[in-house]
Amino acid sequence: MSMNEAKPLSQIQAELDAGTYTCRDLVQHYLDQIRQTEADIQSFLDLYEDDALTQADKVDQKREQGQQIGPLEGIPIGIKDNIVIKDRRCTCASKILSEFVSPYSATVIEKLTQAGMIMIGKLNMDEFAMGSSTENSAFQKTRNPWDLQRVPGGSSGGSASAVAAGQVPVSLGSDTGGSIRQPASYCGVVGVKPTYGRVSRYGLVAFASSLDQIGPLSRYVEDSAAILDVISGQDRHDATSSAQPPLSLRSQLKSNIKGLKIAVPEELFGDTIDDKIKAQVKAALDVYTAEGATWSLVNMDAFKMAISTYYIIAPAEASSNLARYDGVRYTSRADNCKSLTEMYVKTRGEGFGDEVKRRILLGTYVLSSGYYDAYYLKAQKVRTLIKQAYDRVFKDADLV
Repeated sequence: MSMNEAKPLSQIQAELDAGTYTCRDLVQHYLDQIRQTEADIQSFLDLYEDDALTQADKVDQKREQGQQIGPLEGIPIGIKDNIVIKDRRCTCASKILSEFVSPYSATVIEKLTQAGMIMIGKLNMDEFAMGSSTENSAFQKTRNPWDLQRVPGGSSGGSASAVAAGQVPVSLGSDTGGSIRQPASYCGVVGVKPTYGRVSRYGLVAFASSLDQIGPLSRYVEDSAAILDVISGQDRHDATSSAQPPLSLRSQLKSNIKGLKIAVPEELFGDTIDDKIKAQVKAALDVYTAEGATWSLVNMDAFKMAISTYYIIAPAEASSNLARYDGVRYTSRADNCKSLTEMYVKTRGEGFGDEVKRRILLGTYVLSSGYYDAYYLKAQKVRTLIKQAYDRVFKDADLV
């Protein structure tokens, strides 16, 4: 089997159908690649080798029997370790959840399973998705496959590095403030953060509930589109999921972008941007122009407040969501505690890492009496201004 170069899922599936190699061969290839590279990259927290091969054999049997095979059936996929899979560990890369085994599967996992995809393992991340480098994991530090001295980004660094290193063809990550998009950029892969509500959050361990969203990472745009088509759609388990029907992006991909209008926020293209980055963005815009698109600078003043707004809303919601990890129910519990209060303090103190503690403290502060109106409420108002700025731009532009 020739699998030295990365191939889109459609080509892999065509070669499987043609008998070029079997599904077991395919899964074994990725397991071998993991075995060869994992010591350096450290993308995986758990690997499901035996189960993955068993599932591959079942797909091969179906093909031998002439049964219909779906377009994603038998394709391996890696899962960020804040998305639950029934009877599997879900640690969120935190000591406090190191032994937690989920009693149910996330909606996205059920949809991928129904599509016949093979879960090959759980991927490393910043603890509870809080970080931008995957250095905040309680278990290991993931490295960038292109340069082992550099970080892969975060918090979905394991999801991005695994795809970039050829350990898996596709993976799932989660994005709260850039946690799919930034590591995808650092690792040179395609990462998509869907519109909030497009993909069910049921079974995604919450960081900031009004911002979290699950999305795909892959080598090819068409592959990310294929995964999004499967995992999108309304879910009765998630009241915030959109009532719109599932996406059909893969069938809508086109190469002709003539007439496309692109808006570039001048706030992100000013003197604060490194000249090398600015040159690369301009080069990309030149490619779009050559293909028939047009672009223009637009003013989005409210965008300047985005990071400040994020660092109020996200920690506030995190402090509320992480209050449930108290040692009483499903987390690890500190030993030799003489009172309930001491158990809470020791369990959380020993179980959470420094970055998580910082965000809990910040979130608790902005939600506290006397500061709620000054910080959290004001941040929600600014969030509305940012949305309105985008709405204005989208009246005249197709994308930003």
